[in-house]
Amino acid sequence: MADLIYSPIASLDGYIADEDGSFEWGAPGEEVHAFINELLRPVGTHLYGRRMYEVMRGWETPEALPDATPAMLDFADVWRGADKVVYSRTLETVTTERTRLERDFDVDAVRALKASAERDLTVGGSELAAHALRAGLVDEYQPFVAPVLVGGGTPAVPHGVRMQLELVEQRRFDNGFVYLRYRAT
Repeated sequence: MADLIYSPIASLDGYIADEDGSFEWGAPGEEVHAFINELLRPVGTHLYGRRMYEVMRGWETPEALPDATPAMLDFADVWRGADKVVYSRTLETVTTERTRLERDFDVDAVRALKASAERDLTVGGSELAAHALRAGLVDEYQPFVAPVLVGGGTPAVPHGVRMQLELVEQRRFDNGFVYLRYRAT
């Protein structure tokens, strides 16, 4: 059985986007990006909500990204090499390879996907992650904490979610980012 991993980049006060919807403050830098690439390399499937998919689909054509670094180009290769499932009631179609569109987040279908998958899965986007967290589907919570306070915005973890966690790994990066890996107990 594969694990479902939620790995947001969040401010120290727990937000993935500030009150204006910006997440530029969370740009990981080359060292963190390279580390993320290694974490994602074995992942077989990414589960996304519409908004997260719309952000991530830029990785389909990294040559269009200005100032793409080697780690960013590697990330694009890793991302394109995995399957994607997008959950949206409003999106008409998906425009990236290896991507399918689902209208509803079906807890039983995701459980079956985890049970049959040979490689781990990730869930991206706080709203979709909220569904997975509330359903008890998330096996690991792996936040990257950015050295910034934003004072409000979109929370990385929705209100009302409780989860017992065991810290199994941690790493500090030169740019002040911290990676924490927790396993659900």
